[in-house]
Amino acid sequence: MRITKGKYQKRPLQSTPADGVRPTVRRLRETLFDFLDPYIRGARFLDLCAGSGAVGLEALSRGAAHVTFVERSPKACDVIEANLEQCGASYEHAEVVADDVLSFLRHAVETQEPVWDVAFFDPPYASDYTEVLALFGAGAMLRRKGGILVVEHLHCNTLSDALGLLRRWRVVKRGDSCLSFYERKR
Repeated sequence: MRITKGKYQKRPLQSTPADGVRPTVRRLRETLFDFLDPYIRGARFLDLCAGSGAVGLEALSRGAAHVTFVERSPKACDVIEANLEQCGASYEHAEVVADDVLSFLRHAVETQEPVWDVAFFDPPYASDYTEVLALFGAGAMLRRKGGILVVEHLHCNTLSDALGLLRRWRVVKRGDSCLSFYERKR
C-alpha cells in the first residue's frame, strides 16, 4: 500500500493486522480523491473506521489541514501512528483516537468539539450504518453547508439519497464496493 498523490506520494504504508479490516484499495482511494480534490486543501478531515489510516494520510498528503483518525482496534491505531511517522506527518496535523465510531461521535456532539469539513466512513460492510448516518444527517458533525460525507459500502447495500440535512450527489461503484457522496445542504 502506498500514498498515491501529494507531498507523501509513493510512501509505503503498513497494513493493519486486525481481523475483519478491509483496506480501501488503491484504485478506489484514487477515485475518492478525484472527486474530493476541490474540498481537501485546508480541510478538517475525519477518517472513521480508519484501519491503517491510508485514506486520512492521503488527505494529509493532498493538503488537508488536520485529520482525525478514529479506529477501535488498538493494534490498528499503532499502525496508523507508524504510518504517520513513515510519512513524516506532524502530530499537530493529526490525531489518532482509539474508540468506537458511535461513542466517538456521541462524545463529540456532547462536548461540542470542532466539527469537520469532510468525513469518510468505511465500516465493516456487515455493520448497521443507521445511527452514524443519523448523526451526520442531523448536522452535528459537518461544520457548514457544503460539508461532505463519503460512505464506503457494499454495492448491494442501498443507502438513501437523503439523510436529514445531507443529499447524495454521486454514487461510484468499483467491484463490490460503492462510494456514496453526500453534501450538507443547510
